[in-house]
Parts: sequence; C-alpha cells; structure tokens
Amino acid sequence: MDISASIFVILYLVFAFNSRSIILVRKVEATTNVHIVYMGERPHDDPTLIMDSHHRVLADVVGSRELASKLMVYSYKHGFSGFAAKLTDSQAQRMAVTEIPSVTQVIPNSFYTLQTTRSWDYLGLSYNAPANLLNDSKMGDGVIIGILDTGIWPESQSFSDEGLGPIPSRWKGSCESGELFNASKDCNKKLIGARWFVDGLLAEYGQPLNTSENREYFSPRDANGHGTHTASTACGSFVRNISYKGLAVGTLRGGAPRARLAVYKVCWNVLGGQCSSADILKAFDEAINDGVDLLSLSLGTSIPLFSNVDERSGIDIGSFHAVRKGVTVVCGAGNEGPAAQTVVNTASWIITVGANTIDRKFTVPIILGNNKTIQGEAIFTGKEIEFTGLVYPEAPGQLDPNSAGVCEALSLNGTSVDGNVVLCFTYLKRVSIMTAVSTVRGAGGVGVIVAKNAGDALSPCSDNFPCIEVDYEIGTQILNYIRSTRSPMVKLELSRTLVGKHISANIAYFSSRGPNSIAPAILKPDVAAPGVNILAATSPLNRVADSGFAMFSGTSMATPHVSGIVALLIALHPDWSPAAIRSSLVTTAWRNDTSGLPLFAEGSPRKLADPFDYGGGIINPNGAADPGLIYDMGMTEYVLYLCALSYNSSSISILTGQPTECPIEQLSILDVNLPSITIPSLSSSTKLTRTVTNVGAPNAVYKAVIDPPLGTEVSVRPAILVFNSTTKSMSFTVTVSPTHQINTGYYFGSLSWMDGVHVVRSPMSVRTQVT
Repeated sequence: MDISASIFVILYLVFAFNSRSIILVRKVEATTNVHIVYMGERPHDDPTLIMDSHHRVLADVVGSRELASKLMVYSYKHGFSGFAAKLTDSQAQRMAVTEIPSVTQVIPNSFYTLQTTRSWDYLGLSYNAPANLLNDSKMGDGVIIGILDTGIWPESQSFSDEGLGPIPSRWKGSCESGELFNASKDCNKKLIGARWFVDGLLAEYGQPLNTSENREYFSPRDANGHGTHTASTACGSFVRNISYKGLAVGTLRGGAPRARLAVYKVCWNVLGGQCSSADILKAFDEAINDGVDLLSLSLGTSIPLFSNVDERSGIDIGSFHAVRKGVTVVCGAGNEGPAAQTVVNTASWIITVGANTIDRKFTVPIILGNNKTIQGEAIFTGKEIEFTGLVYPEAPGQLDPNSAGVCEALSLNGTSVDGNVVLCFTYLKRVSIMTAVSTVRGAGGVGVIVAKNAGDALSPCSDNFPCIEVDYEIGTQILNYIRSTRSPMVKLELSRTLVGKHISANIAYFSSRGPNSIAPAILKPDVAAPGVNILAATSPLNRVADSGFAMFSGTSMATPHVSGIVALLIALHPDWSPAAIRSSLVTTAWRNDTSGLPLFAEGSPRKLADPFDYGGGIINPNGAADPGLIYDMGMTEYVLYLCALSYNSSSISILTGQPTECPIEQLSILDVNLPSITIPSLSSSTKLTRTVTNVGAPNAVYKAVIDPPLGTEVSVRPAILVFNSTTKSMSFTVTVSPTHQINTGYYFGSLSWMDGVHVVRSPMSVRTQVT
C-alpha cells in the first residue's frame, strides 16, 4: 500500500488492447454480478479438461454452452479448480445448492486496494562488500519474482537486461501485448513475463474505465507508477547517478538485481483504485503455473477481515495455494497505523510486512529573523525563499483564537499573506497540507510551515511550492517568535540529504499495527522493512515523477524490500520452504537501530517499539542467510492451524480441495509452529510446543535464554538442544505462568536459542486475563 501524495492509500488502474488506445465498455445486466465458483483442488493435471468441466457446470445452470461461454469470466485451472462468471443472484443460489459434487462454494466478487538508494546499504547489502547475502546469492540470479500490482513501465532503466544470461528454462509464462505494449520489444531477459487481468473488474463495473482524469492502458503498461515502483524496489537493475530532484543521489537498484521479473497487472484506475478478487485469483492461478518462485503483493483490504477460509478473502485463498506449491507470498501490513489491530494480510502462510524509516532525512533549514535556525523536513528543491514576512492567522474575538490558523480551514481575513510565509497547525494527514498550500498560494503567499504530529512520509508540493513540516514543539517556538516580534521574518533554504548513524530508524507512523484482529495468537506483522521516502522507478505519467523516478512511502514500499531479500534467500537456500524463509527473517531481525539503542514507533505518543509494531524487528538480510535454527511448517501444520481456529472441517476442506477432518480433541493455536509466541489470554499455567530444525553446522548445542514478559514466569524443557548428523530436528515445551491474578495489557519478552554463533530469537507477547 502506498501513501504518497500522488497515490495515497488507494490506487487503481485500467487496460488497453493491442497497439491502439481503446476504452473498453462491457455491458453487464443490472441483475448480474461476478461470482467465484470455487471447486477446490484440481482433479487432475490436464488444464483443458478442467476448463471444459467448468463450462459444463456453468451451462447446466444457465441453460446452454453458448450462454455459458458469454458469462464465463475466468477459468482457474492451474493452482486450484474453479471459475468466475457473471450470474444473477438466483443463478448463484442454484449453483450453490444444486447437487454438483465438484462445486464447494459460490461467493460474490470482492475488491482490494493498493497499499504504496539508501535502504539496501542500511540493510547491510552493499554491492561493494565482498561477503554478504547479496553477493553470496549472486544477486538473486535465476530467481523469478512475481509482482501483482498496477503493471510495469518497461522502458525504465531499472528493467535493463544487460549482463543477464538466458531466461530460466523452467519458465512457462509469457508476455502479452496490449495498448502501447509490444511483447516482443518490451519484454527481455529481465522482464520475462507481463500479463494483465481486468475481466473481473469490467464484468462488475460495466462502465468505461479510461477517463481524462485517470489515464490507463489496457495492457501490462503502468500508467500510475505504483507497480513499476514496487518491481524496481524488489529486483531493479543497477542505475547509476540517480536522484530525486537532486536529493538522495546514488546508485539505484532493487534487492535482487539479477532476479527475473514477472508482472501481473490486477489493479485499475477506477473509483479511486480497484483490484477485483476474481482478477487477483486468476493472477495467482497463472503465476503458480508460470513458475514464479515468490509473489509480492502491495495491496490489501480493510478491517474487519474475512476469515482465512472465506472465499471473499482472495489473497488468503490464492496465497494458500501458492504456498502449497512452494511459492513464498509477501504482503503489506497496511497503512492504517498507528492504531492497534489494524494489520491486514494476516494468514499464517503469508509473510506480512510493516514499514520503518531508515537513517536518512531530508531537512530544511528555517532561519528566523532573530538568526535562530530551526530544522524542518520537506522535499523542497525549487527556489530558495529569501527573508520575507512570516505570519500566523489569528481570530481575535473568537471563542478559539487559534481557529483561523488550522491548516485545513485557514481563515486569512485580516492577515496579509501576499509575499509572506504562513504558519499553520493541523491534526490531520497530508490532505490538510494540500488544502493549506492551495489557500496560501491563492492569496499570494510564497510558502507554508505546517506544524503537525510527528510523521515520516514526505512528498513535494506541486510546482515545488515550499511546504515545510515541523512538529508541534517547533511550531509553537515559531509561533512564539511571531507573537513576540513586530515584523517577524523567515528564510527557507532548500532541502538537504542527511545520512548516518546520528539519524535513528523508527517504525513508521502509518504502518498498521497488531495485535491480529482475526487470530490474536498469530503475531502480525512478521517483520518491518524500509518503507518511507523510498526512491525507485515509476511511470513518467505520475505527477511527482522526476525523469521516471520518484519517492513513495507506504507498506507498499516495505513489501518489495522483503520480496527482494526473499529472492536472495531462495537463491542461496533453494530447498527452504516458505515457512523456513519466514522463520529466518523473524528470528534474526533487528530490535535496535544502528546506534544500538532500541527502536521507537512513531505515534501519539511516540513509544518504544514492540512486536505488534514490527513483529520480530527490522529485517536483517545477512542474519537471515544463516539463522542457525528454523521453525518450519508444511500443509499439515497449516491445516492444524485452521482447525485450531475452530473453522469447521467442511470449510477447511473447501479451502484445501481435499476431505479434511479436524481432530475431535480441540487443538491449541498456541502449538502452531511459528517463530513467535503470542498468548492473548493467560489465566493459568499454559504449555505450548515448538519444533526447530538445525540448518547450521551439523554438530551444534543450543541453550535457551529467556527474557520473560512482565508478570510471567517462563520455563523451557529441555533447556539445551543437541544436534548432530542424525538429529536435525528437536521439539521443546514452553511453560508460561502468570505471577499475579489481574487483567493486564500485553507485555513483551523473548525466548532465544544460542550456540555462541547464532541468536535464534522468538518474540513473546502475553496478556494476563483473569477468568
């Protein structure tokens, strides 16, 4: 998800066919809507026979094969069996209740929204270092990353295939031509797949998509820039001497610069941005068959969440089948922070990513007329504002004398603004800054200083108009100067790039937080990654683009950072499962910044970060390459997880496509073999089990080190794990007991296994509840 000014939290896009611009109009009867008919696991491996069976099932309900062909939207025939079709409510009901053994569930289409340099060096993946994960994995060479997003701008230098070898022989995907996208010219040995899926949206929407306000292409081409940005971040090639308006100068590249890229365009520019679950499921289905190694999705839904077995939860369902085939799936946590319980994409088989800042800031010196210099933050690269008047709108005689100075409702009556810089205060987000800029510019002002809650995501104001952000403390200092001076003056210098250890990383203000609202015992997010002011390629049509590059912020940007690192891990450890990869990321993550001090989480108030902010911590690529021990899971464990959530056997069978019976004895969700421990309701002594697998030196001895959450006693049996060439996996029991009988909030600690080389740390989150 992206929260840049140009894209915001919601983004969507449209398509084009062949070489001409086309406005697609699909007439859909008012009584028909797209429904997804889910049929579970494929009965066999012949996709033609599977597709034919879908048409037969639909024809039985609508009356003829000819009509069935017109109503069919998609046939899902690779990762699982099912189809999407335009049905009336009565037809959908008949489909669901008729005695068609192969049909397990019929659900209505639903929609998702998009979530939207220095970061790789910050993560310890400098390409100049001889020994790190980047170079040990040959920069991800041979790994295929699938991106489900808004498409691709193929001409970007980030997708050059210079120096790459042949396309991996196992690749079965394709590039599809369309509007202003020529598959034979626009794809290469880097961009090896480019497909687009819009039928689910068009069948539902039934109106022209392409408008003058929202340019789109019916093809893989990306008019918006969000998909190009995420793809460039994950696996973009080296592009030297890149900056954004002169800031953040350096070599631009993705996390796995030699990995191959397959793009699946599923999000479109309509109604503020829409991604149909029917289109998303089709992209999952095709990507699994194409041969991708991992899938990266910077999009999500909103609270309240559908259950993991609800077919309306398209990402959960599609990702389940991908992970079942060994394809790792990485998704954004969402941009609804800092409120608690806002994290999305919470299924246990998904790697869920929060966002953090890095050790870089863009500061603007604000020089007051009394020669005092104050630092603000902005992307301001226009013309420096020499000393000029500084004003704050007052409202004398009003019940609230400060009401005139509220950014989103500035009242400039009686305030001379022409040629001056205006100070205002706000409690709101970016929209209030845009409103203040519009008002001040319209009155002839030359700049705005916005006092607001501490944030982190920056975006330039239109035409390089200076809009400088400060916190309330600094804003109040400036206001006191204005009120105590007859002719207050100010000078605004241009933005400067500051980098280094004196700038601490934090969990971003916007990053969605746990605990998990649908399964509180499953820690989400899993990890955090850089997602603030990330410089990457974009569509040149994006209004904030600078020569085809831009800075965006959001968990959309954090997600491809993790996807790039996952590609490196797959290259280094091709036999690791998606769960093993997730475990390596969580247990080795950083909880401290580069100074060694604990991380903070931005919010109101700012606080020390905890597992609900960052999961295991900020992703540590080089640590994840050699984690020592891993907590592994396969399909059996995921089914037990679903049983532990008390989903009934029929619902689980629908998801898996196979008959599934949960054990009669209720399973404990606390025993799911996750690399974390979360106990939402501890009322008495509680035991849970975990199993670890040694992936380090064959002969190793690990000792347990416990940092118990406040108010608990924690013990581990056995407390020493001894591995050798024959003993590669061992189980242990953790006992957690409350030390007081009182209801509390969550307290945090950890369980670590240490062998003198590795620290395999599992975050612990415990809430005591008296029953």
